[in-house]
Amino acid sequence: MHPPSPLITPLSRRRLLRWGALGGLGLIAGCGSTTAARLLYSRGDLPAAWLKRLPDPWRSQVEESPAAALARLADADLLQWPDGWLQEIRPDQLQPFTPPGATGAAALFDGLAPFAEPVSRLFTEPPPADGLISRAPLAYPWAFGTWLLVLRNRRDLAERHAEGWNLLLDERLKGLVLLPSSPRVVIELALRQIGRSSRQSGGLADPRLLPQLRRLRGQARASDDRDGLNLLLRGKAEAAVVPSQRLLPLLRSDSRLTALLPASGSPLWWNLLLRPSGSREPAPLAWIRQLGEASLQPRLLAAGWVPPLRRERLAPALAQWPEAVAALLYPEAAVLANCNSLPPLAAEERFRYQQLWDQAAPS
Repeated sequence: MHPPSPLITPLSRRRLLRWGALGGLGLIAGCGSTTAARLLYSRGDLPAAWLKRLPDPWRSQVEESPAAALARLADADLLQWPDGWLQEIRPDQLQPFTPPGATGAAALFDGLAPFAEPVSRLFTEPPPADGLISRAPLAYPWAFGTWLLVLRNRRDLAERHAEGWNLLLDERLKGLVLLPSSPRVVIELALRQIGRSSRQSGGLADPRLLPQLRRLRGQARASDDRDGLNLLLRGKAEAAVVPSQRLLPLLRSDSRLTALLPASGSPLWWNLLLRPSGSREPAPLAWIRQLGEASLQPRLLAAGWVPPLRRERLAPALAQWPEAVAALLYPEAAVLANCNSLPPLAAEERFRYQQLWDQAAPS
């Protein structure tokens, strides 16, 4: 009689159970690795109250900066992106935010305020070459805001709020002003000081702009909007221009600060969701729709994040704030009409801005 072959040795019940358990774990791990969709975002640029609601199969991955996120673009199914970095992304790296006819997509974009519509198409102003105005949006703008003039313990200047951005030129503020780090935003402020805007034809060619920009830059202690608030709070400056999202959470707790949005408006900043071209996962529309829910909106606004929805959809959440602060969160229509977005510039336009900036360097 031949001895039993090792290949057909009977398995004990214990070994069968052990192998079955290991196989089950392998199946679970395999499913997780192939079905998880990835949302890539920069640290501090997505509100935790919303992020924790991200549904399965989505997982979030944080990077330290947009530059770091850009390096991982191929790994992302959904990308959080600030508008100031749109210059770094090529159109062929993106795909339409929702496929044509996707369920719920039309209602999602119809809920946006009209001023957000060009942003969803990445600021395209001329009609598409094919004449199809209904071209699918490439982005979902989920938050917006303004740049605010904030004063520290300067009630005397706050009382002169009608002077608008020209308050930054007060002689007593020389060397005590913190300006944005973006030359383009600073140029926008100088344009408003002479009653112009980059939306107007010939604004950059106005002969008053160069000396005005030089004078404004001469007031600055530093150009740093990211850490500018810290310098202001420590008493190293008395005035700063900062994005609304960073300032608004402080207004309830720090009585030393007074925030102003001049009637001439300001540049707008935007925070977007994008779908990289390599993504095969549909955007989580149900999660995005939560921006319109009354249970989430107060928490977003408290952190300075304002969805660019139609005003009536935010009215209950805005009503929880003092009227003056609510007008900073979501400006009144007359002020908002004087605000403008900053779409990516063509190479020739970038050269013009850089040339103007270099010429206006303080002596």
